[in-house]
Amino acid sequence: MRVRQREDEDRVAVEALLARHNALRAARRGELMHPIGHAALLAEEGDRLLGVLTYVIDGPDCEVLTLHADEQRRGIGSALLAALRPLAARAGCIRLWVITTNDNVDALRFYQRRGYRLTALHPGAVDDSRARLKPEIPELGDHGIPLRDELELELELP
Repeated sequence: MRVRQREDEDRVAVEALLARHNALRAARRGELMHPIGHAALLAEEGDRLLGVLTYVIDGPDCEVLTLHADEQRRGIGSALLAALRPLAARAGCIRLWVITTNDNVDALRFYQRRGYRLTALHPGAVDDSRARLKPEIPELGDHGIPLRDELELELELP
Protein backbone atom coordinates (compact mmCIF):
# COMPACT_ATOMS: atom_id res chain seq x y z
CA MET A 1 0.00 0.00 0.00
CA ARG A 2 1.23 3.47 -0.80
CA VAL A 3 -0.02 6.79 0.60
CA ARG A 4 0.29 10.00 -1.38
CA GLN A 5 -1.13 13.51 -1.65
CA ARG A 6 -4.23 13.86 -3.83
CA GLU A 7 -3.73 15.40 -7.27
CA ASP A 8 -6.26 17.10 -9.55
CA GLU A 9 -6.71 14.02 -11.72
CA ASP A 10 -7.82 12.02 -8.64
CA ARG A 11 -11.00 14.05 -8.15
CA VAL A 12 -13.44 11.60 -9.78
CA ALA A 13 -12.13 8.57 -7.85
CA VAL A 14 -12.03 10.49 -4.55
CA GLU A 15 -15.54 11.83 -5.08
CA ALA A 16 -16.80 8.29 -5.78
CA LEU A 17 -15.23 6.94 -2.59
CA LEU A 18 -16.63 9.80 -0.51
CA ALA A 19 -20.07 9.25 -2.06
CA ARG A 20 -19.97 5.52 -1.15
CA HIS A 21 -19.43 6.59 2.46
CA ASN A 22 -22.07 9.37 2.40
CA ALA A 23 -19.26 11.88 3.00
CA LEU A 24 -19.61 14.39 0.16
CA ARG A 25 -20.85 16.83 2.78
CA ALA A 26 -19.73 16.82 6.40
CA ALA A 27 -21.60 18.70 9.12
CA ARG A 28 -19.56 19.49 12.20
CA ARG A 29 -19.32 22.33 14.69
CA GLY A 30 -22.39 23.99 13.17
CA GLU A 31 -20.83 24.20 9.70
CA LEU A 32 -21.39 22.25 6.49
CA MET A 33 -18.12 21.28 4.83
CA HIS A 34 -17.42 19.83 1.37
CA PRO A 35 -14.46 17.47 1.83
CA ILE A 36 -13.74 17.19 -1.92
CA GLY A 37 -12.62 20.82 -1.84
CA HIS A 38 -9.96 20.20 0.81
CA ALA A 39 -6.51 18.67 0.80
CA ALA A 40 -6.44 14.89 0.90
CA LEU A 41 -4.18 11.89 1.30
CA LEU A 42 -4.92 8.75 -0.69
CA ALA A 43 -4.10 5.14 0.11
CA GLU A 44 -3.66 2.98 -2.97
CA GLU A 45 -2.72 -0.53 -3.97
CA GLY A 46 -1.59 -0.53 -7.57
CA ASP A 47 -4.14 1.66 -9.33
CA ARG A 48 -6.90 0.84 -6.81
CA LEU A 49 -8.00 3.57 -4.36
CA LEU A 50 -8.35 2.04 -0.90
CA GLY A 51 -9.01 5.06 1.31
CA VAL A 52 -9.08 8.82 1.60
CA LEU A 53 -8.28 11.21 4.44
CA THR A 54 -9.33 14.84 3.91
CA TYR A 55 -7.88 17.48 6.18
CA VAL A 56 -7.84 21.18 6.97
CA ILE A 57 -4.77 23.03 8.25
CA ASP A 58 -5.71 26.15 10.17
CA GLY A 59 -2.78 27.81 11.91
CA PRO A 60 -1.41 25.44 14.57
CA ASP A 61 -4.28 22.96 14.10
CA CYS A 62 -4.81 20.20 11.57
CA GLU A 63 -8.31 18.77 11.43
CA VAL A 64 -9.01 15.30 10.11
CA LEU A 65 -12.17 16.25 8.24
CA THR A 66 -12.99 12.79 6.86
CA LEU A 67 -11.30 9.40 6.96
CA HIS A 68 -12.81 6.55 4.97
CA ALA A 69 -11.59 3.20 3.69
CA ASP A 70 -13.55 0.75 1.59
CA GLU A 71 -12.19 -2.13 3.71
CA GLN A 72 -11.86 -1.98 7.49
CA ARG A 73 -9.11 -3.48 9.64
CA ARG A 74 -6.47 -3.60 6.90
CA GLY A 75 -4.34 -0.73 8.20
CA ILE A 76 -5.58 1.75 5.61
CA GLY A 77 -6.83 4.35 8.11
CA SER A 78 -3.73 3.89 10.24
CA ALA A 79 -1.46 4.45 7.24
CA LEU A 80 -3.34 7.60 6.26
CA LEU A 81 -3.17 9.02 9.80
CA ALA A 82 0.52 8.14 10.06
CA ALA A 83 1.22 10.01 6.80
CA LEU A 84 -0.68 13.06 8.04
CA ARG A 85 1.43 13.51 11.19
CA PRO A 86 4.70 14.61 9.59
CA LEU A 87 2.85 16.63 6.96
CA ALA A 88 0.99 18.56 9.70
CA ALA A 89 4.18 19.00 11.74
CA ARG A 90 6.01 20.43 8.70
CA ALA A 91 3.11 22.88 8.28
CA GLY A 92 3.70 24.10 11.85
CA CYS A 93 0.75 22.32 13.43
CA ILE A 94 0.92 21.41 17.10
CA ARG A 95 -2.22 19.29 17.22
CA LEU A 96 -4.32 16.96 15.11
CA TRP A 97 -8.01 16.86 15.90
CA VAL A 98 -11.16 15.17 14.69
CA ILE A 99 -14.88 15.25 15.38
CA THR A 100 -16.98 12.12 15.41
CA THR A 101 -20.48 11.36 16.59
CA ASN A 102 -21.65 9.71 19.78
CA ASP A 103 -22.75 6.55 17.96
CA ASN A 104 -19.44 5.96 16.20
CA VAL A 105 -17.87 3.65 18.74
CA ASP A 106 -15.62 2.15 16.06
CA ALA A 107 -14.07 5.59 15.39
CA LEU A 108 -13.72 6.25 19.12
CA ARG A 109 -11.80 3.01 19.50
CA PHE A 110 -9.74 3.65 16.36
CA TYR A 111 -8.58 7.15 17.31
CA GLN A 112 -7.96 6.41 20.99
CA ARG A 113 -5.81 3.41 20.11
CA ARG A 114 -3.68 5.79 18.03
CA GLY A 115 -3.10 8.20 20.90
CA TYR A 116 -5.98 10.63 20.43
CA ARG A 117 -7.75 11.83 23.59
CA LEU A 118 -11.32 12.92 24.11
CA THR A 119 -11.24 16.67 24.66
CA ALA A 120 -14.80 17.93 24.18
CA LEU A 121 -18.42 16.89 24.07
CA HIS A 122 -20.82 19.03 22.05
CA PRO A 123 -24.28 17.94 23.29
CA GLY A 124 -27.04 18.23 20.70
CA ALA A 125 -24.65 19.29 17.93
CA VAL A 126 -25.82 16.55 15.56
CA ASP A 127 -29.47 17.39 16.28
CA ASP A 128 -28.67 21.01 15.36
CA SER A 129 -26.85 19.99 12.16
CA ARG A 130 -29.77 17.76 11.17
CA ALA A 131 -32.22 20.64 11.68
CA ARG A 132 -30.17 23.40 10.03
CA LEU A 133 -27.57 21.94 7.67
CA LYS A 134 -27.97 18.31 6.66
CA PRO A 135 -31.49 16.92 7.09
CA GLU A 136 -30.47 13.49 5.77
CA ILE A 137 -28.55 12.74 8.97
CA PRO A 138 -30.47 9.80 10.42
CA GLU A 139 -32.03 9.82 13.89
CA LEU A 140 -30.41 6.46 14.68
CA GLY A 141 -26.75 5.81 14.04
CA ASP A 142 -24.43 2.84 14.34
CA HIS A 143 -25.61 -0.01 16.58
CA GLY A 144 -29.09 1.61 16.90
CA ILE A 145 -27.67 4.43 19.06
CA PRO A 146 -29.60 7.73 18.86
CA LEU A 147 -27.39 10.14 16.90
CA ARG A 148 -27.26 13.41 18.89
CA ASP A 149 -23.83 14.65 19.92
CA GLU A 150 -20.38 15.42 18.56
CA LEU A 151 -17.23 14.23 20.31
CA GLU A 152 -13.90 15.93 19.74
CA LEU A 153 -10.61 14.07 19.98
CA GLU A 154 -7.10 15.42 19.61
CA LEU A 155 -3.48 14.38 19.44
CA GLU A 156 -0.73 16.80 20.42
CA LEU A 157 2.22 16.86 18.05
CA PRO A 158 5.77 17.11 19.41
